[in-house]
Amino acid sequence: MKKVVFFAIFLISCAVSAQKVKVLSGDFKSLKGISEYNLEFDYKDIKVDKFKTEEEFLADKMKKREEKGTDEEFRKSWFADREERYEPKFIESFNKRFDDGEIKVAKGLSSAKYTMSVKTVWISPGFNVGVVRRDAYVTAIVTVYETANPSNVLVSVQYEKTHGEGAMGYDFNSGYRISEGYAKLAKELAAGIKKHTKK
Repeated sequence: MKKVVFFAIFLISCAVSAQKVKVLSGDFKSLKGISEYNLEFDYKDIKVDKFKTEEEFLADKMKKREEKGTDEEFRKSWFADREERYEPKFIESFNKRFDDGEIKVAKGLSSAKYTMSVKTVWISPGFNVGVVRRDAYVTAIVTVYETANPSNVLVSVQYEKTHGEGAMGYDFNSGYRISEGYAKLAKELAAGIKKHTKK
């Protein structure tokens, strides 16, 4: 029993330590006083798991689904999950960290003086086949800049290997697992803003 508990603790500690946060430029303190951000998501040239390109990943997964006739369905859902799962989850997770709404993010927020860009660099979708599973992981760069002057970057931060998993292990859909990675990313980002912009 002790071995099982130790192994479980070891796995949890690995998951926690896997994520790295690195400020690439600017400072979180520059965000003090900003109450809203126009949100943009960028998926250009992302890498997926061990594959060199996203297309290589898709070709591999689609080939495995050809016999069942679900190959095109998989490709369609892979891209649809961005707007249907990842982005709403990020927005919900970020905004709920600010109960009184003192800070918010939203897509197409024309009133916002600053834009928050979430550029996905790498995704590992993980898997869940019942008896064996692996979390999803997302690496992304979050950059805040002045909307009218994009060269004026306030802060740029890389979040490496933010993990995503469903409650109680019921995360058999890769889109669901990955969306939880975006939720965790938003949670960590909100925590960073709170930590560095409070009086």
